[in-house]
Amino acid sequence: MAAARHRAEPKHRVRRRLRAIAAPAALVSGIAGVVATAAMTTGAGEAPASQPLDVGTRVGAVAQVDLEHLTEGRDRAVSRSASRLAVETPAVLRPRPTDRKFATAPLNVWTQPREQGERVNRVAFGTRLGVTGQTVGSWAEVLMPAEKGEPRVRWVNADLLADRKPEPEPEPEPEPDEDVSSTDGSTDDGSTDDGSTTTGLSSAPCADGSSIESGITSSAVRVYRAVCAAFPDLSSYGGYDPHGEHIDGRAIDFMVTDSSLGQAVADYLLAHAGELQLRDIIWSQHIWTPDQASAGWRYMEDRGSPTANHYDHVHVAVY
Repeated sequence: MAAARHRAEPKHRVRRRLRAIAAPAALVSGIAGVVATAAMTTGAGEAPASQPLDVGTRVGAVAQVDLEHLTEGRDRAVSRSASRLAVETPAVLRPRPTDRKFATAPLNVWTQPREQGERVNRVAFGTRLGVTGQTVGSWAEVLMPAEKGEPRVRWVNADLLADRKPEPEPEPEPEPDEDVSSTDGSTDDGSTDDGSTTTGLSSAPCADGSSIESGITSSAVRVYRAVCAAFPDLSSYGGYDPHGEHIDGRAIDFMVTDSSLGQAVADYLLAHAGELQLRDIIWSQHIWTPDQASAGWRYMEDRGSPTANHYDHVHVAVY
């Protein structure tokens, strides 16, 4: 019996026992590794290692981190898309003045750069206006103040704008209560019994075209009578017309077929500009204004036709 107990066991039984012992040991070692890894990833604020490991909590935390990471990436993508939309949206450019100009005469203000547009305002002599630098022919774009919001874009005659403020208009002389003839045969308004004036300007009614006097001011009538008396060859005139400076009855056109006659009329008006209180003379694509008298006749831009460029008539306007 004793000899039988000390007999060596077969090798295959030894191997089975070793495997039975190694499997639980490997399992214990794996669990220990998981616990150690969890302990390392847990910050100082986590529960002590003696507490049981909550695997569900760990998995939830990892899922929460992944969700936050995905959400953050999505937000960044949306922000980039919003930036692209902001860049692609066209900006609205608002007009801004590039310079300041002064009105050298009472100016009509229009909605469009043409006389057929709607006249919406009138600015006084010497008014300071903001200009945008945009021009269309003889029209200049200006900014008019609005009661609310942005300034309104309007158009005025560019020829009547100046860089410097003009001198104030002369005060009109008081009108007499009644005409009283003086001993030399002249009346209080300077005219004589034969229709001439003491200054050499006639105030007698014109033989031709006197019908235009009904649509123009008394100052324009004075210019009209003086010119038609000085140049009897003139027979065609333009008075009131619903455009440009003619719309308020302060302008007259003296039509000519001979350029030498037109030049003579223009020179005559220039020589008597002060007496007749002229605010501008336009002839042969040139303009003269009292605020820039030292510059003489100034060249004007081409307006496209002989009439528009004033080759067939002399244009004159009064205050």
